[in-house]
Amino acid sequence: MKSALITGGSSGIGFALARMLRDEGYGLTLVARRPEKLAAAAAELDAEAFAANLSDEDGCVRAVAAHAKRWEGMDVLVNSAGLGIGGSFGNLSTKKIDLQLDVNLRGTLIVTREALPLLRESRGSIVTLASIGGTIPVPGLAIYGATKAALISWTNSLNREEAEHGVRATALCPAFVATPMTDWTGLPDDEMIQPEDVVELARTVLRLSPRARVPQIVVERVGDEV
Repeated sequence: MKSALITGGSSGIGFALARMLRDEGYGLTLVARRPEKLAAAAAELDAEAFAANLSDEDGCVRAVAAHAKRWEGMDVLVNSAGLGIGGSFGNLSTKKIDLQLDVNLRGTLIVTREALPLLRESRGSIVTLASIGGTIPVPGLAIYGATKAALISWTNSLNREEAEHGVRATALCPAFVATPMTDWTGLPDDEMIQPEDVVELARTVLRLSPRARVPQIVVERVGDEV
């Protein structure tokens, strides 16, 4: 049975992607920090649940190991866990800088590193949630944007490194998506990109032939001037 591991899979875009993968016939492992919310999401999708803080290396390593033990391989890795802390860069505490670097970037890198042997075996795919904020200036979210820019650069390098193994990676870079994470914007949900829009792009990427690769997809919100 094909299988997928989804970090940040208990809510938002991660949950929407997990639902799509379930519908496509994948066995799932959802990874998230809050056990109760994670358990509810896993129950809804008939998925395995693994509670882990992705700022912790051991949690990242054990999450991949648990998936491998349950599903005996991995075909798709979705890196969706992430957070943004608003504020002027000059006023950000080191703790707030570190938290975004650790979860958005370091945790993603460790999970992917641990998953690569499995993905090489299956000639699998990696889908990473970056952001349009990694491609344009984002005043007030400078560290968030920097982590997403790093993920885009890393995805491009990873594609070159792993081409001989048949592993392909895509960075999805949407503007504001209607999820709880964007409630702070004050924008009505119907004026934002929908989670289903991101899902359809990921679905298309995963259905491409082994000879086709999409390193990056930028999704603008209609009405934004970028």
